Amino acid sequence: MYYAPEAPGRLAMAPPAGAQQLIILLHGVGSNPASLLDMAEAFRRVWPGAAIAIPAGLQPFDAGAGMAQHQQQWFSVRGVTEDNRYERVAAVMPAFISLIRSIQETTKVPPADTVLAGFSQGAIMALEAVKAEDGLAGRVMAFSGRYAQLPEKAPEHTSIGLYHGDQDEVMPVQVAQAAFDRLHELGGDVTLDIAHGVGHQPHPVLVAEAIDRLQKQLPARLWKKALGGPPR
Repeated sequence: MYYAPEAPGRLAMAPPAGAQQLIILLHGVGSNPASLLDMAEAFRRVWPGAAIAIPAGLQPFDAGAGMAQHQQQWFSVRGVTEDNRYERVAAVMPAFISLIRSIQETTKVPPADTVLAGFSQGAIMALEAVKAEDGLAGRVMAFSGRYAQLPEKAPEHTSIGLYHGDQDEVMPVQVAQAAFDRLHELGGDVTLDIAHGVGHQPHPVLVAEAIDRLQKQLPARLWKKALGGPPR
């Protein structure tokens, strides 16, 4: 599903023509694409010509009371533990990467110009996807997220931004700090922004910070390419 710039608050089936940038928003567990319309609108105001895709999770939500319709998940959290979370993510990762590739092919926007912006479980999928396939997207914006398993190698072709509230009781801010510390230690291109007094949500303050970084921060790989390139 694609956000329709001409009809704020609605989802359309066709992406805009000639988009130079693709922003894929990934919702949390037990939710749906409509939950990220406010974030989509914030991005649209800054990049009106971008394709903004909000796909639904790969599976129906299976862990809620009544399991309401139109609630989706990327992987099941029923009985999830620190020991089995990574296995669950790995099991759905091929289908997830295929989904991202299909959106890139439909919009004709290459991976380097793709942003994966995930909230909560969507952030887990975004972080783990570029760990599994470096360069699947040029940037990852992980809101209130974490790794299922901390990386052993930093991505070379993806910049990672971590955005977290210090009052998050679902995914404590320590998991974001641990991700930042590991990626920094590995030499990764990573930033961490923490909002004080914010809980488990893609808070407008964090979204604004992510947009500001996307506007102003040149990825480290491009700096290295410029500095190491031949003189003109």
